[in-house]
Amino acid sequence: MAMSLRVVVPPHPLIGHWLTMLRHRETPAALYATALQELGRWLTYEALRDWLPHRRETVPGLHGNTEGTLVEASVPLIAIPVLPAGLELWQGGRSVLPDSSLCLGSCPQEIEANAGVILFVDQIRDGEATLKLLQELQSKGVDGRRLRLITALCASPGLKLLGEAIPDLTLHTACIDEGVGEQGEIRPGIGDPVRRLNLRSCGHD
Repeated sequence: MAMSLRVVVPPHPLIGHWLTMLRHRETPAALYATALQELGRWLTYEALRDWLPHRRETVPGLHGNTEGTLVEASVPLIAIPVLPAGLELWQGGRSVLPDSSLCLGSCPQEIEANAGVILFVDQIRDGEATLKLLQELQSKGVDGRRLRLITALCASPGLKLLGEAIPDLTLHTACIDEGVGEQGEIRPGIGDPVRRLNLRSCGHD
């Protein structure tokens, strides 16, 4: 059976609410950051629903043994936020992750053979930068089945590029916008997260 890109847009009113906060041009920087964090939380929750390894186990209860569900601690999870704004998504996502290693800036040097990897990308425009990171993960043996990609917003051209190159990838997003402007900006979009978060580039001597 041929594999294809799976894009999940959860129909949750809280996801819609926080996306609207990102879209509103008058949203202040602090609330914009909160909106990214909340989307990170709810999209990660949805992404883990059918992906997080778990097992059934009998445990001693107050009135006898009972069967419960436990997350498999033996399966490592690696979170990779794409800096800088992807870190805000991760700040929300970490609240629903049982345990994970955080890798900042790029792929880790070594990835365990059974590890799951979660990417946090603020938005996907043309998809080229995200594809480069995904291909680096592929070179380390991580295929799409071991990946989940969390992003606040996608543009159709970026999804097309990722779908053709990484067909077994699953991506969770708050919305798909069709329009892309001449400068590559998503329309209606959520603006430039770096500018709207009041972040500055810091040079090094």
